[in-house]
Amino acid sequence: MRREKRSLYLLILLLFIAGLAGCERGRKDSAEYKIFYVNKENTKTVAIGYEPETKDNRGMIQEFLEKLFQKQDSKDYHQAVPEGVKLKSWKLDNAQLYMYFNSAYLEMDNVSEVLCRAAIVRTLAQVEGVECISFYVEDSPLMDESGSLIGLMTAESFIENPGEQINTIQTASITLYFSNPEGTGLIPEVQEVHYSSNISMEKLVMEQLLKGPKGDGVRSAIPDGTKLVNVSVLDGVGFVNLNEGFLNQNYEIAEPVVIYSIVNSLAELPNVTKVQISVNGDNTIKYRETMELSTMYERNLDYMDEGAQSQEEQIEKGNEKVVIEEEGPDG
Repeated sequence: MRREKRSLYLLILLLFIAGLAGCERGRKDSAEYKIFYVNKENTKTVAIGYEPETKDNRGMIQEFLEKLFQKQDSKDYHQAVPEGVKLKSWKLDNAQLYMYFNSAYLEMDNVSEVLCRAAIVRTLAQVEGVECISFYVEDSPLMDESGSLIGLMTAESFIENPGEQINTIQTASITLYFSNPEGTGLIPEVQEVHYSSNISMEKLVMEQLLKGPKGDGVRSAIPDGTKLVNVSVLDGVGFVNLNEGFLNQNYEIAEPVVIYSIVNSLAELPNVTKVQISVNGDNTIKYRETMELSTMYERNLDYMDEGAQSQEEQIEKGNEKVVIEEEGPDG
């Protein structure tokens, strides 16, 4: 009997120890950190789970930085920091992480730069004791394309599509800007579209814009043969990458009408404040005579058709810019 009791106590002890180990494993999994990379399409960041070997905050920062700068061979993602970009130094002072890069940082195109910055900030902001991060290039604070100071950043500074439940059918009322028949001004057209929720709103807007108007009295401002390569929204900027068909010249449509057809349509989305257009990833070219693609364009209603002004005012007084409703299983 005594032997049976000892065996029972031993069994209970072993189960208790196993339970503690299970709790420890649960805590470890729930506390898993992530290193942020960039997907192969170069449109968004990708989070990959990682458990650091070091536990103090400065050691963890250094370990995360080594992972961020390490070349990745995955077919699905790559490191966010280009090989030529070097981190000269960093320091953590009063919960602010200061990062000093070499001049090669400024050679990145805008999409790559924002993605790089988002990946670094999102990775390092996980470290306890890091509340905000600031970037410097050769001892000068990082500026955006317009010359404004980037300033302090947190993980919440970067908003990407949160992702919806796959295959949910939704309805959206979107406002697109097309050309008047003369090609001299823009006319807004509200379209109600049905779409799968795993497509981003910016992609939906561009695809519908390229399809052209549904109503009469308007025409597409975008040249025939233009196809969407990709589109993404990062840090409030919509980055639109089109194929070479965009360079087909249709002189019946004024240059600003073409550009602001895209810009104004995307700027109707609540998460877009500026838009930059590129052709096969190149934004250093000029569209026709005056429109520099390196510029981040903001919404501009100066090129509206005079007869469409009242219509635009009615749209402004309406509800939200984009109204989304989820449909039931019966559609």
